[in-house]
Amino acid sequence: QVQLVESGGGPVQPGGSLRLSCAASGSIFAVNVMGWYRQVPGKSRDLVAAITSSGNTNLADSVQGRFTISRDNAKNTVYLQMNSLKPEDTAVYYCSAQFRQYYKDYLQSVWGQGTQVTVSS
Repeated sequence: QVQLVESGGGPVQPGGSLRLSCAASGSIFAVNVMGWYRQVPGKSRDLVAAITSSGNTNLADSVQGRFTISRDNAKNTVYLQMNSLKPEDTAVYYCSAQFRQYYKDYLQSVWGQGTQVTVSS
């Protein structure tokens, strides 16, 4: 099956930086949009950033100017560079991807396992 494996989360102080990585593996013909969502207990899972295969990006207002999303199409990997982190950035961060498998003409989606980011003093 197609899987997304995330890495890079952990504890960090306010103002610090982290880089999250998410790699897609399995039988994949093409990956369309990849993105990062975050969720805290009792709250909805919200979009943080998304990027198309051609490099167009969309970032949530709350992270604009602080986070950068990028991807390596050859590796089917998406990154989230997080700078100037704030306590309110604390959440479980989930990678997502829309993809096509070989010989299938429809898009599918998959979630990563989630990685905890904790911003505190």
